[in-house]
Amino acid sequence: MDGSESDDSSQIERGVDHIYEAFICPLTKEVMHDPVTLENGRTFEREAIEKWFKKCHDGGKPPSCPLTSQTLSSADASPSIALRNTIEEWRSRNDAAKLDVARQALFLGNDESDVLQALANVRQICRSIRSSMGGVRNSQLIRMIIDVLKSNSHIVRYKALQTLRVVVEGDEESRAMLAEGDTVRTLVKFLSHEPSKGKEAAVSLLFELSKSEALCEKIGSVNGALILLVGLTSSNSVNVSIVEKADRTLENMERSEEVVRQMASYGRLQPLLGKILEGSPETKLSMTTFLGELSLNNDTKVVVAQTVGSSLVDLMRSGDMPQREASLRALNNISSFEGSAKVLISIGIFPPLIKDLFYVGPNNLPIRLKEVSATILANIVNTGYDFDKATTLFSDNRVENLLYLISNTGPAIQCKLLEVLVGLTTCQKTVEHVVSAVKTSGAIISLVQFLEVRENDDLRLASIKLLHNLSPFMSEELAGALRGTAGQLDSLVAIIAEKTPISEEQAAAAGLLAELPERDSALTRDMLSVGAFEKIVSKVVGIRQGEIRGMRFERNFLEGLVRILSRITFAFGDEARAVTFFCREYDVASLFIQLLQSNGQDSVQMVSATALENLSLESINLSHMPDLPPPSCGSIFSCMSRPPVVTGLCKIHHGVCSLKETFCLVEGEAVEKLVALLDHENDKVVEASLAALSSLLEDGLDVEKGVNILDEADGIRHVLNVLTENRTEKLTRRAVWLVERILRMEDIAREVAEQPNVSASLVDAFQNGDFRTRQIAENALKHIDKIPNFSGIFPNMA
Repeated sequence: MDGSESDDSSQIERGVDHIYEAFICPLTKEVMHDPVTLENGRTFEREAIEKWFKKCHDGGKPPSCPLTSQTLSSADASPSIALRNTIEEWRSRNDAAKLDVARQALFLGNDESDVLQALANVRQICRSIRSSMGGVRNSQLIRMIIDVLKSNSHIVRYKALQTLRVVVEGDEESRAMLAEGDTVRTLVKFLSHEPSKGKEAAVSLLFELSKSEALCEKIGSVNGALILLVGLTSSNSVNVSIVEKADRTLENMERSEEVVRQMASYGRLQPLLGKILEGSPETKLSMTTFLGELSLNNDTKVVVAQTVGSSLVDLMRSGDMPQREASLRALNNISSFEGSAKVLISIGIFPPLIKDLFYVGPNNLPIRLKEVSATILANIVNTGYDFDKATTLFSDNRVENLLYLISNTGPAIQCKLLEVLVGLTTCQKTVEHVVSAVKTSGAIISLVQFLEVRENDDLRLASIKLLHNLSPFMSEELAGALRGTAGQLDSLVAIIAEKTPISEEQAAAAGLLAELPERDSALTRDMLSVGAFEKIVSKVVGIRQGEIRGMRFERNFLEGLVRILSRITFAFGDEARAVTFFCREYDVASLFIQLLQSNGQDSVQMVSATALENLSLESINLSHMPDLPPPSCGSIFSCMSRPPVVTGLCKIHHGVCSLKETFCLVEGEAVEKLVALLDHENDKVVEASLAALSSLLEDGLDVEKGVNILDEADGIRHVLNVLTENRTEKLTRRAVWLVERILRMEDIAREVAEQPNVSASLVDAFQNGDFRTRQIAENALKHIDKIPNFSGIFPNMA
């Protein structure tokens, strides 16, 4: 009986017919159901008198009559069959009368108290005598109670739901009658719209209906039923009964495979997984097939892998092709997350996968399923898994087999196999095998050919990502493959130049070209001929001006673009005229100076500083004296006049300079920006900045003026700081070279001589540096009189 029930039993027992005193048990004061008579002729309810006798026994007393206190010789009681039959006849007449009264009261227009009383009568009748259920059905009371569910009163709807649950409890025919029409849909609606008590009554009634196997699918077919029930089981409801009844209802409904599939769609996966583990072969196949089509979140993929992963791998090994296909597709569905991939690896998925890919013979997988195997393998190796324990599975020989398979299959499986290699080349343990296999097999030529694919974007992307990953290890081979094959180089440049939000493919293509040997003049010449650098400049400018966006890949894309553009500054020797023309036309030096201020992008700043060093070193070749008009000899004294004074010349190049035409860093006001980078925490940025500043103090330039310019930008202090910090050997070497040039100025040398930390750093470089650094440090120490200058004492021994 529902704990919230508040029926008044004494009121319920008042029937239409008179209640005779003989019907009432003296102990319970209620009409008896099973009357029994004692030896003294007194009659009681069997259950009540048995409790009395037990009380006597427990108290150490003999059985007695509770009315007369008369001691009895025996606790035996005889059934009062005649009285019981009389009571049953009376109750039957009385119940029929009450049901008739209920029919008259169960109308929405009646007074609420009358409707509630009628519902209470029906509940009491159903509880007391289950045989009366036939009377309830025949009187059409079920339909009348269903109509009461439309009441505007929460309490009436709640009591109607309770009454229906009592009516259908244990009665298959009543359940079927209740499920007719839209009643189940109404109950489902109550799951979301009723207050807590009404919701509990609705789910309790659905639980009763779900005991009928025939009704499970009907409940499941009601739109929203399963998703609401599943939601109730996973809720944090304070009403534990609701959660429990919803869960038990779903358990009953698991008998229907269709319902199990729907539950899985709404996140209740355990029934589906249970049938995969313990169902019949047909059920396993059906459920595994559905699992392969199911949308799963990452956490769920891990649970599925842990629960049925081993079973799915076992199905892969079976000789039944439908089972193998179903398991492969299910594994494909759960293998794309790192957590689930690790579970699959731990249960041994690699050997059967690799066998499926390479095996040729009886029961060989068709190509469409080999594609699925390749996809699973790609999913797993691209999750970032550490292949320390699996390197033997991806030996040089195995990778060569993959490369061979790539060359002899169609685009779909080629794409997935390339993705496998992409994953392997992101792992330090396996990239060596891939590089070795590619070099041994000469596959670089065929891999580069995928760059020209136009009909399959995924295939082209996979090939670019693979080549990008290989480029740090095979840059010369890649450059050789791209040289002389304008179509493939054109394709890479065209991808980079696409007018779309920055894509992964564009970032990978830029990264690939950026890794190629920067001093490969032949490749630079080819890139000039296909207009690559013009497009690169356009992209860099577009990103800096905010016209080109793509937050996810923008950083890597810009880094690659700047590295590609910088390679042109290494080509002055072989392609001086074309390179000079391009750098002037597109004001490349100015662009690199702007890029020095790319805060947070160390690589861009480092590459830009290096490019400015290269450009600055070329300035001395481009700076020139202006053309002067010839002297006029119109008079006898004119030819004896002084030559005209030329003004506005560069302080260090002593010629006409500009940033755009001669790439002069002084004229471009780049010195302060380079000095600012000497405080950078990245050693490579500092080293590149030192190198660019060093280009202003090279032999052949006015070193004194160059030192003054550096001093005006507060650069001397920063250079000395780099020296004394002694961060890396390369930085020390660069700093020592610059400091030696700076100390050639006597007034600066005198000041520096008083700084013991500078002297100590130079001494350390003199004692511990390489041969060239020691020589330069020695000269620097001579400038500050820490080492005597013996050149004036000994004759020239050269």
